[in-house]
Amino acid sequence: MKPIYSKAQLGYMKAKTQFEKQAVILEKKLEDTRKTQEISQEVMEGLVQSTGFHDAYNNLVLAENDLIEWSHTTMKHEKTYRENRLPIDDMYLRLNNDPQMRAQIIELAMKIR
Repeated sequence: MKPIYSKAQLGYMKAKTQFEKQAVILEKKLEDTRKTQEISQEVMEGLVQSTGFHDAYNNLVLAENDLIEWSHTTMKHEKTYRENRLPIDDMYLRLNNDPQMRAQIIELAMKIR
């Protein structure tokens, strides 16, 4: 049986796929550019913009934020959340300062059905 995903989960999967595609394009452009010139900060910034990597990154961050918000809202209806409210809320408070916590919350949010 095929899993059913929420709108936030689908948006995240789409943004992540697009980000990964743009990363491959950026890598290819970097390889090609490196053959003819040195990669300075200006050149790198130009490549990031021209390949769409910057926009894909921004879209991924927005999709992650939507997914995190959705998961926190959805979780509040669960008995486990009510029993462990303080530690769970603490996790959500730390996600902006702790990249590992953010990644863990995103991974867990993708498992919610």
